[in-house]
Amino acid sequence: MEKIKVIHYINQFFAQIGGEEEAGHPVEFFPGEVKGPGMAFNQAFGDEAEIIGTVVCGDGFFNENIDDTTEKILAWVEEQKPDLFIAGPAFNAGRYGVACGTMAAAVQEKLGIPAVTGMYVENPGADMFKDKVYIASTKNSAAGMRDAVKVMAPLGLKLARGEEIGASCQDGYIPQGIRVNFFEEERGSKRAVKMLLAKLAGKPYTTEYPMPAFDRVDPQPAVKDMAHATIALVTSGGIVPKGNPDAIESSNASHYGEYDITGVNDLTSDEYETAHGGYDPTYANEDADRVLPVDVLRDMEKEGKIGKLYDKFYTTVGNGTAVASAKAFAEEIGAKLKADGVDAVILTST
Repeated sequence: MEKIKVIHYINQFFAQIGGEEEAGHPVEFFPGEVKGPGMAFNQAFGDEAEIIGTVVCGDGFFNENIDDTTEKILAWVEEQKPDLFIAGPAFNAGRYGVACGTMAAAVQEKLGIPAVTGMYVENPGADMFKDKVYIASTKNSAAGMRDAVKVMAPLGLKLARGEEIGASCQDGYIPQGIRVNFFEEERGSKRAVKMLLAKLAGKPYTTEYPMPAFDRVDPQPAVKDMAHATIALVTSGGIVPKGNPDAIESSNASHYGEYDITGVNDLTSDEYETAHGGYDPTYANEDADRVLPVDVLRDMEKEGKIGKLYDKFYTTVGNGTAVASAKAFAEEIGAKLKADGVDAVILTST
């Protein structure tokens, strides 16, 4: 029996080229070569499939050149005529997840070749592509590589063979929001009683209707004396000093910036711009105060409506940024503001 042919997509880190310092590594194709986690996939495939080539691209390069890079990879894949395309797994790496999801969806949609990838459920790529391609549910770091391959390899083989895919709980992929009618072995009342007894006994059980989990943040009491309050500005709109000195990514930011605005009354186009890649930057670049209203807060400061504008602002890019990353940024920024006696924060978006 002829083996199923597979093309594998990975980033610069898993290709052992380098870490963040090599995120700008341009896209390359290595026909006939197996790299990084591809070796684990080949082992898991056994005699059924084999990787016939590996595509490697830096996460930063892909996300900054999405259209051109996608077209280039599609041309390589079409030329090789594989039976399956595998991307990643990306775990919780947001830019990598976006790249894997983009390529898996493009290969499937434009070339008609089945594709599978793998991500942690909080990866922004998972939300973007879970209804378009099968995304194996993985742990949040590469420590879960072995488990990820165990799910992705058989799922990919089923797709390549055209076999029916089971429920997400059976085949290990992130739920796609699709409901399908089927017959259970036991009627609902019997299953419900079993779950109740397990719950009462403190034993594990799996609900058939998981509820979404939402963060709930208790509102803080109102500021009693605004005329003497210190107000800080924080934004996910990507406003940065000209030239983006800290190289905050335009998508899936891995860090935030802290910038001094002591004596700054207006964010002029000569000194400030946006690094954000998720909206038209024209108006923000013309006048960054449209996103981060330093000018208005300075006027309020002069008029005595607020005590003072905090002498620093914090900024990052919300476009595709992982929820876990955003929470980490908020905890660090919040601790700094609290330590400096800031009374309230104005958080702006795009």
